[in-house]
Amino acid sequence: MTTTASTASTASTASTTSLASVTLEVADPGAAHRFYTAFGVDTRIRLRASEEHSTGFRGFTLALTVSRQATVDSFLGAAVGAGATVLKPAEKSLWGYGGVVRAPDGTIWKVATPAKKDTGPATREIDEMVLLLGVEDVKASKQFYVGRGLTVAKSFGGKYAEFASGEDSPVKLALYKRRGLAKDLGVPAEGTGSHRIVLGSTADPFTDPDGFAWEAAASLAPASPTASARS
Repeated sequence: MTTTASTASTASTASTTSLASVTLEVADPGAAHRFYTAFGVDTRIRLRASEEHSTGFRGFTLALTVSRQATVDSFLGAAVGAGATVLKPAEKSLWGYGGVVRAPDGTIWKVATPAKKDTGPATREIDEMVLLLGVEDVKASKQFYVGRGLTVAKSFGGKYAEFASGEDSPVKLALYKRRGLAKDLGVPAEGTGSHRIVLGSTADPFTDPDGFAWEAAASLAPASPTASARS
């Protein structure tokens, strides 16, 4: 995620609480499983059947960072081929190269690379997966998570905060201003109803100030029609 801040504060990478898993709540787990297998992230997420009402922007995105522009194109092409809708076609920017798609279940995904030049073939390897939560007050939400035992790895004032990941965590947690995140994704910021996502915590269940729900989850399970966030 691009930020405009010139300095950042860095803390220890050790944390007593961390993001252990990500569960997407979908209307059709079987169809979602087929999509995420084709997309190439089926081992990094969980799926759970849900008919919770949701409209507009759900307040989060999942972002894949890869090493090459061809890899960005490969992931985005696989997503579109499996039924995703393009929100932003892949293009160069000051940060690098990337694009945004919406999965058939409604989840928004961003795939990007910091590489400024198109070198080498696609590898289909993911360097990092980040869950960006769009929040109303980054500073307040950051302090809430610190109070829950998470460790801040990077902080850019009231614009962006990133937390240290556990050794076995498949995804990194970050906070971004909701309207700024929506703008970056190319969608209106308005939205109501369920976020349609549940986060697995290494600690006890809780709900954050922006309504994102956390459940206890000891480890990540592959996405499947029957996968559950509960352990």
